[in-house]
Amino acid sequence: MSGVQTTGAQGTGAQGTGAQSTGAQAATPRPVAHPRLSLNQATIKYADLAEAIDATVNAGYESIGLWREPVQAAGLGRSIRLVEDSGLRVSSLCRGGFFTMEEGLARRESIDDNRRAIAEAHALGAPALVLVAGGLPAGSRDLIGARSRVRDAIAELADDAAAAGVTLTIEPLHPMYASDRAVVSTLGQALEIAEEFPLGVVGAVVDTFHVWWDPRLLEQIARAGDRIASYQVCDWATPLPADVLLGRHYPGDGVIDFAGITAAVEAAGYRGDVEVEIFNQQIWDTPYATVAARTRDSFAEVVAPHLS
Repeated sequence: MSGVQTTGAQGTGAQGTGAQSTGAQAATPRPVAHPRLSLNQATIKYADLAEAIDATVNAGYESIGLWREPVQAAGLGRSIRLVEDSGLRVSSLCRGGFFTMEEGLARRESIDDNRRAIAEAHALGAPALVLVAGGLPAGSRDLIGARSRVRDAIAELADDAAAAGVTLTIEPLHPMYASDRAVVSTLGQALEIAEEFPLGVVGAVVDTFHVWWDPRLLEQIARAGDRIASYQVCDWATPLPADVLLGRHYPGDGVIDFAGITAAVEAAGYRGDVEVEIFNQQIWDTPYATVAARTRDSFAEVVAPHLS
């Protein structure tokens, strides 16, 4: 296993006991990840923030993608200190969004929560707040109306994002999630919304798991240009699990053409961090250090050769 897990960076229970650092082990050179590789915290879902940061640093990464729930569990002030002490960049904060409901109390609460998310992203130094649009409201079949409410919500939040220097970053999700998670299903749909707002205020995510199938993908990546605010990678393999949310794999373990997509994202001008974000129960049940090392090595093999 590449890398050494420091004391406290690996939980017990289902995860087991992590390898403990010793004086001899401390002298072992730390592995080095590609400088643009970021470990999205969802890939080691059960790690708390301190554990996630330890695993990321020890595997040689320079960047981490954070999720709001672990940040809130640690407390924002402590989270800021942990990030600063680690020396890691924060590539993004996930997630905002979920604002497709009709006007009312729930929508007002969602808008307010997204304002808090913008403030959290700014405080953590995250340049992008990833937005998952939300699915159809209960009992609704109005997909077009739901998408229009996504645009309206972003319009309410745009000034807050601009003031904070945080890009509201729309993530299109695979169409199988359109009913319950994201009525924005293609990069083109995300750009139709983003292009109504100033560059740098609203952008889009290119997530290989969600968009690899799109016959217009390369065209839409070129159209996106500087609107690409985040590039996320993981692989697609069939059969999908019963819970299709957990169907993501390490890069190289499925059918996605990382060479073609990565080259297109590079040609569009994106030079930011590249996150590996994996939802997979077997991977979640694996020790954090093992996952961080395997992620680093698979990225080096199939994604990094196509980056500038």
